Amino acid sequence: SRQMLSTALLCAAAVPLSACDDDRRNGYMLAPDAGAEFGYADNPLSDNGYDWWWHSFVAQNRTTGALQPFFIEYYVVNPDLGGAEPILGQLPANKAAGIKPSYAMIKAGTWAENGSLEINNFYGIDSLNAEIGYMDVQIGPNTANDVELAGSASLSAADAAAHPEYMSDAGTMTWDLQVTKVLSYSVGYGASQIAQQLNAFAMYWHVPGMKSEYSGTVTLNGEIFDVVPATSAGYQDKNWGNDLTNPWIWLNCNNLKSAKTGALLTNISLDVGGGEPVAFGIPLGKKVLIAFYHEGKLYDWNFTKELLTQSANVTETSTGLRWQVEAADLANKIVIDFSAPKSKSLKVDYENPRGQRNHTNLWNTGWAAGTVKLYKRTWWGGWSLIDTFNGTMGGAEYGAH
Repeated sequence: SRQMLSTALLCAAAVPLSACDDDRRNGYMLAPDAGAEFGYADNPLSDNGYDWWWHSFVAQNRTTGALQPFFIEYYVVNPDLGGAEPILGQLPANKAAGIKPSYAMIKAGTWAENGSLEINNFYGIDSLNAEIGYMDVQIGPNTANDVELAGSASLSAADAAAHPEYMSDAGTMTWDLQVTKVLSYSVGYGASQIAQQLNAFAMYWHVPGMKSEYSGTVTLNGEIFDVVPATSAGYQDKNWGNDLTNPWIWLNCNNLKSAKTGALLTNISLDVGGGEPVAFGIPLGKKVLIAFYHEGKLYDWNFTKELLTQSANVTETSTGLRWQVEAADLANKIVIDFSAPKSKSLKVDYENPRGQRNHTNLWNTGWAAGTVKLYKRTWWGGWSLIDTFNGTMGGAEYGAH
């Protein structure tokens, strides 16, 4: 009920922010004993939930010098139902029998002009090891923690064609990377311990690496790419829950120049995430969370706060997508306008914990570009422009069903 929701949000508001910023949000959320601290005999997400760690960054082709963005994701669904072999929800026999998916997955790929690809490799749950209190995950030979990640994903063209249940393109990608997380963002009460204890939301979000610096190498189909911290525009976030938001909106940029000075700024980052949050089964309407660091200061427009106005619209044409987001509170306003071509995008694939492949039109790119305008309130109630920031090599997603 809405009364129950109001009570939950009031309880969440009482949780200290130090608890909200706990490193455990970047830890493994699906283990049966992960629910013990919330009073669960069994973790409700263990057999009806997903958890993933997303990494994206920009690398330089060693031969041509061209920049190209990449992504890597470590993913788990319904671990309590699995074992030695992956259980694929899109396998026709499993779909017909209503069998839910259970596996660990490596999702890796790139965005390139008419050459974007997504490679999915599946492992049985027995091949998974992950820590509850912080990010340290191993899926088969693939590893990731807060300072390094290494692994590979590969699928032949014949297997990709023969197995649509893999939801995968063909290709081979390997990576050996180090990472330093420079700026982070906690969404606050929406992913607080009390919200998790109440199993309040269908989808949770945490951004421990809102601005990250990656280094190392990536090899894609035999081509070597070097990842350099200063140009990596890196990002790492975390999602978990029992369903996927609809619509799905995300936008991040860590490559921003000041229009006033023309300088490429270092202590700056943009992140937008949202869709239609669902709390206790109740849709809350289209909402977004907006975080923007400028000169070390965090500007935060969070829909759980009062005295906030916001709007978010994504327009899709035959050739591209455009993200237009605006928010204001009593002190500051932000106006965001980014776009990306479909020729440098792909439709990323997921199934939810019930095996439903609802998002078949989820566009995803690492080539979003546009502007961020930041304003401050004047003493007479108007707005004064602080600066306009021109961004490139941004990550972005949009999908609706």
